[in-house]
Amino acid sequence: ERAIARHEVREIEQRHTGDGPRQDVTLDEEDDVVIIYNRVPKTASTSFTNIAYDLCAKNKYHVLHINTTKNNPVMSLQDQVRFVKNVTSWKEMKPGFYHGHISYLDFAKFGVKKKPIYINVIRDPIERLVSYYYFLRFGDDYRPGLRRRKQGDKKTFDECVAAGGSDCAPEKLWLQIPFFCGHSSECWNVGSRWALEQAKYNLINEYFLVGVTEELEDFIMLLEAALPRFFRGATELYRTGKKSHLRKTTEKKLPTKETIAKLQQSEIWKMENEFYEFALEQFQFVRAHAVREKDGELYILAQNFFYEKIYPKSN
Repeated sequence: ERAIARHEVREIEQRHTGDGPRQDVTLDEEDDVVIIYNRVPKTASTSFTNIAYDLCAKNKYHVLHINTTKNNPVMSLQDQVRFVKNVTSWKEMKPGFYHGHISYLDFAKFGVKKKPIYINVIRDPIERLVSYYYFLRFGDDYRPGLRRRKQGDKKTFDECVAAGGSDCAPEKLWLQIPFFCGHSSECWNVGSRWALEQAKYNLINEYFLVGVTEELEDFIMLLEAALPRFFRGATELYRTGKKSHLRKTTEKKLPTKETIAKLQQSEIWKMENEFYEFALEQFQFVRAHAVREKDGELYILAQNFFYEKIYPKSN
């Protein structure tokens, strides 16, 4: 896969530079844009990413998957430098849409003048954990033949919680907070109040838009309205395309009320749920100021500001 990727990169660079020496590429401001979707596992990230892949040729941008060894969301310091340099200076890949299971990385720390646009989607923490639990055992309908790490383990999520198993322990809920918190040590200390507050800060100040799995269509609609360079046609594709609901975890059994109640006693769940509720409230706030509902359908608002009293007056 890496050899194929390197070959594809060489082909693209050759198309941009021709047979002669590589020339410095000057980009229009509209094309000098990079979006990073540091996707949280089991939040409908594959469904959303497939839309980006389907639109990239039509809307003329590149999509790149960030594949880290063993899906480790924390990069080494030297890889952070390499990644920041790639994303900011790889002009042949702009405009670009990068996606992968990596935690938030602050580009400003590396002296970058123009930072990428961060977006993300999060999910109810217990629903996300249940989905991931069964995904490791039974896979999904996206790559049904792939053998998963826990394949053969028939224990239900309810049975796991009742037995105090490690795969369903409250500590496994601690994922969305560190993904938004970033590469600091404290972000990955389970139950850290500092990490929760930093994740909230980053969500508000560093992310362009954060949606929720349960309202994915509205998230896509807002992105199309705000960033049409990338997402023109995304809402219609999500509603009608075959790939939009492509990935479903197989053999998933909903947990009982008793199982949910037991997990909700954990301080870790309370913090992850606080973050989820915070993100949901912010998303609904953004949506309320961007759309109107008519006959059960949502419509994007037209431009609602204009300029007046422009001085000095021209002759």
